[in-house]
This record gives sequence, C-alpha cells and structure tokens, in this order.
Amino acid sequence: MKTTRVLAASLLAAVMSVTVASADEGTPHPPREKWSFAGIFGRFDQAQLQRGFQVYKEVCSSCHGMSLVRFRNLAEAGGPGFSAGQVKELAAQYKVKEQNDAGEDVDRPARAADAFPSPFPNEKAAAAANGGKAPPDFSVLAKARTYERGFPLFVIDALPFVGYSEQGVDYIHALLNGYEDPPAGKEIPTGTYYNKYYAGHLIAMPKPISDGQVTYAKNDKGEPVVPETTEQYSHDVAAFMAWAAEPHMMARKALGLRVILFLLVLSGLLYYVKKKIWAKVGGEVHGLQPELHKTY
Repeated sequence: MKTTRVLAASLLAAVMSVTVASADEGTPHPPREKWSFAGIFGRFDQAQLQRGFQVYKEVCSSCHGMSLVRFRNLAEAGGPGFSAGQVKELAAQYKVKEQNDAGEDVDRPARAADAFPSPFPNEKAAAAANGGKAPPDFSVLAKARTYERGFPLFVIDALPFVGYSEQGVDYIHALLNGYEDPPAGKEIPTGTYYNKYYAGHLIAMPKPISDGQVTYAKNDKGEPVVPETTEQYSHDVAAFMAWAAEPHMMARKALGLRVILFLLVLSGLLYYVKKKIWAKVGGEVHGLQPELHKTY
C-alpha cells in the first residue's frame, strides 16, 4: 500500500509539472478536429487525399520531401486512388539522380518505383536555403508531431477502442492556421514568424499557404467542390500526411476487426466446451459425495 501511494504521488506530481510547464509556455492546445480516419472504423476520404496531395505538390514540395513514400503508393488500395497511368505520368515530372556506367551522377525522369525526391541535394543545402534549419521530411511527420492534452484526457486517449491518436494531424492543422500578428510589445527576430500553436511561438517557416492559393477541381456549375481556404487546405494536406505516415491503415484496421471478431467467437466456443466437459465431471463427483460421507 505504501509503495502504491508513493507511485500515485509521483505520477500526480509529474502530471502537475507537465501541466504547469505547458501553462508557463502559454502555448494553447490545438483544437480537436473531425477526421474521417479517426477511430477503429475510420477510413481515409479518397477525394480529400487527392486534394491534400495537390496542396503538397503545389505548395509543400518546394521545401519538404517524402523520402519514405514511393510514387506507386499513390495507386495502392486505401490511398488517393490514382491510376497506374496517372502515377507514371506524375513520376515523370520529377528528376532523380543515378550513376551511369562511368560512375557519374546523372538526372533521369523518376519512375513509379522511385521515392519522392527531396527538393534539395542534401541536408546542408536544405538548411542553407531555409535560415539554417532543414525542413523536416513529410513521410512520418503526422506521427512524429504530437502534444499532451493533460490529465485526465491523456489517459482517455490511451484507452483501447475509445482512444484518440490523431494529435499529430490536429497539430499540423492548427500550426498552418496559427500564424497571426504578435502581441503588442513582443519582439520578433529577423527570419522568424509568430505562430500561437508553435512552442515558444517563434517559427522559422513563413506562412506557407493562404486563401485561394490552390485551385481545386470544379463541379458542373464551375464552382469549387470545397472552399479554397487555408482552413480547408490545412485539413486536406494534414489528412494526406496522415496517409503518407501510415498508408496501410485501413487494411490494418480491417484485419484488427476480423481478429477481434474471431477471438470473441473462439472465446464463446471455449466457454461452451468448458461448461459441457466440466458439467459432466462435476456431476460424477457430486454423485460420489454420499459415499465419501459414509466412509469418513
């Protein structure tokens, strides 16, 4: 009991210290958004993934690569749903380096099997072009970025079936919408920008996207299918980044549900067999009880 109290006190102190530290920084928690892929029954919205890829290609790819995503992944089940022909045509728009027979680096059009190339030849060049810090790779950024919602919400987030694991995309969406004028009297060093959701509020990345910057597909009336706003752009590209970080999420969830159903059925069968077997054995033992009483 004493050990349990000590552990509980330590946990409470840790939670309070995290909460106090977060309050001291004055960084608000990103608002929780609605995502089609959240929860055990969540699925990616194919149209949203296609729009998110468009935002990445037209805006984000000028600074961020996706070294762990290959062009052919865009045509796989559970993804944006591009055809093999579209993927081949898209890949040909990019250049990748390879060595020729003389051992020299030469550029060639990318193929479907190639990964998305970085916009910079190396990390040092990327850092030099971006104020001394290389932009992060987009491949798993949606999983790498997160935040703690504090006690007791972080406990609820960890619960099976009801937990929440979309903190990364919430943060990305909030960050893209968090650029604003700094409070009065706050100095902003040259080369940094104020973002209310970034830790410390000073971020080296300038505001990457604004309303009307990306032109989406139109409907029959010539109107955009969804609003061409920063809010919508950030939602779409965050969803695409979630897919890039876990392209087989839908297959994983489907398999997990089948396994759970199988285990439930198996548990029921095992319980039924146990009752049948032990009911008979229990009856035989019960029938011997009078004789045992006479013996003793």
